[in-house]
Amino acid sequence: MNRFGYHDIQTPSIEFFDVFSKEIGTTPSRDLYKFFDKENNTLVLRPDFTPSIARCVAKYYADSDIPVRFCYAGNTFTNISALQGKLCEVTETGSELIGDNSVEADAEIIALLVECLKACGLKEFQVTIGEVEFFRGICEKAGIDPADEYTLREYINEKNLFGLTGFMEELKLPEETRKTLSRFTDLFGNEEVLDTAEKLADNEISKGAVKRLKDLLALLKIYGVVDYVSFDVGMLSKYHYYTGIIFKAYTYGVGDAIAKGGRYDNLLSHFGKDAPAVGFMIVLDDLLSALRSQKIDLPIAHRSHLFQREV
Repeated sequence: MNRFGYHDIQTPSIEFFDVFSKEIGTTPSRDLYKFFDKENNTLVLRPDFTPSIARCVAKYYADSDIPVRFCYAGNTFTNISALQGKLCEVTETGSELIGDNSVEADAEIIALLVECLKACGLKEFQVTIGEVEFFRGICEKAGIDPADEYTLREYINEKNLFGLTGFMEELKLPEETRKTLSRFTDLFGNEEVLDTAEKLADNEISKGAVKRLKDLLALLKIYGVVDYVSFDVGMLSKYHYYTGIIFKAYTYGVGDAIAKGGRYDNLLSHFGKDAPAVGFMIVLDDLLSALRSQKIDLPIAHRSHLFQREV
């Protein structure tokens, strides 16, 4: 990350509750560890690095017009059910490119993610890329209510075609819109998927999203990382602050994505700075599990030795 020009940043483990509010579209309130300070302000343990870094950049780089690049490492805390088999405290590392809304910035971030995973010793992994604007454009043209859009998003993200079909019937959506949304659960694969998505795009927002993905693909070929890339136009995220590309990285030996990221052009405006941004985070706990299951040993450059002094 440093070699790509990203500089280290540290944000507090304890943040104000408003940094992760419902309006921002981050972690649901029920999943936060909440408590109070002496002034009765509601505080939370940081569940997500991205809003914290957005707040810091909006405060300390308020007058900066040039792109800034940051990388980080630390722990996040999510109050999830123990039945899910997930850790409540997770160690993450990641990078954020703030102040650049170009497709070149998207390509840089994805190329950096690929290089990071390769540097860790992984040889077989895939970064799957989607575009939330494709879905938004279809919903906007059909006049779907935001609350109903959220439910549709959940069904599509879970690839639950049965639930999606039933809910679309409840909404009495036009037949053409139903057919398009039903295709979301199988719009994944290599670059041929983008041609299929282009034919389904019936509005300018969705067409623009597909064009951006094609432009991104061309740049990733120049970076030489296209062999690690696939597309899932139906991919959506539980974080609603994403406004463009989103992506996840998968490998063998882990049941979930080892890295996640995307573009969030409106997030910083909640903290007083209008600036586009894109970034990713790697779940180090899952990455280490993948390395262990794939029997990949990393060389350790420095070792500490404890010597017992003779008396």
